[in-house]
Amino acid sequence: MIPTIAVTIGDPAGVGPEIALKAARALAPRLQKGELRLRLIGAEAAIIDIGQRLSLPCPRVARSDDALGIWPIEGAAIEMGRNGPEGGRQAYEAVAEGVRRTMSGQASAIVTAPLNKESLHKAGYRFAGHTELLAHLTGARDSAMMLAHGTFRVSHVTTHIALEDVPKRVTGARIRRVLDLTIEALGRLGVANPRVAVAALNPHAGEGGIFGDHDIRVTAPIIEDYRARGIDVSGPVPGDTVFVKLRGGAYDAVVAMYHDQGHIPVKLLGFQVDPDTGEWLGLSGVNITLGLPIVRTSVDHGTAFDIAGRGIARESSLIEAIDYALMLAKGQGG
Repeated sequence: MIPTIAVTIGDPAGVGPEIALKAARALAPRLQKGELRLRLIGAEAAIIDIGQRLSLPCPRVARSDDALGIWPIEGAAIEMGRNGPEGGRQAYEAVAEGVRRTMSGQASAIVTAPLNKESLHKAGYRFAGHTELLAHLTGARDSAMMLAHGTFRVSHVTTHIALEDVPKRVTGARIRRVLDLTIEALGRLGVANPRVAVAALNPHAGEGGIFGDHDIRVTAPIIEDYRARGIDVSGPVPGDTVFVKLRGGAYDAVVAMYHDQGHIPVKLLGFQVDPDTGEWLGLSGVNITLGLPIVRTSVDHGTAFDIAGRGIARESSLIEAIDYALMLAKGQGG
């Protein structure tokens, strides 16, 4: 059975429509070979508008046997590069349609182009981002975010909360939940006997309690329990060394305690910049939502309103997200 990947175009005022069409163009040989099918979800007018503006080939509304097609939502083309309620509404409706199609079995996975949180809120949808929105639409509880850059994988115990609130959210139950989701995801990605490190919350893992005892009191006993059950979990490993060890191949994934602890190393590796001009050369990295009843991956960058419609957005992160979705769907039996 040919896997079908539903790709939402995100906020149509951003780079989402552009990178979706560029990814479809780049994947054309694989589409023709029957390796996958792509369904772009968004307002047909917005997709056609950017296609014509940038001379990119545009698909038609999908028929069941098309390798590439559009699953349309209601909406018109809007002004590029500006946030606003209509862009937020279309972004929400595209995700909702993608979830509906995926949960009904019409798609094997959903891959999302970026939305803008301010536009989403202006449209009346009070979600902190895709992760929270998808949990709401699927009825999932205790989902988690994993970022991946190739085999550099980082899950997060907390994400979009104030730093001052992190310690009280890093509970034993939450750490266990994220560890379980991370180990399960690695198995679906084909990693046998996963090796997972847990990053320390405090500098130097608390330095014997000098800088706080959370790592000693909460995290260490959990890791001891996993190891007693024969599961290869290490830590708590200080945050300033754990990602170096991950990059060196000591682990298959790291569980980070909070948003920036996990995001900074992944984005540092995945965002390529010309050292002479400062120009962005490309973006690599995938955002994976763990704990949903469906497979969902996303690009690891934002709407980039400042370059929307200029034809210079790179599709590499979206293609990587599609490939991760295919691996996860296959590991799930989809």
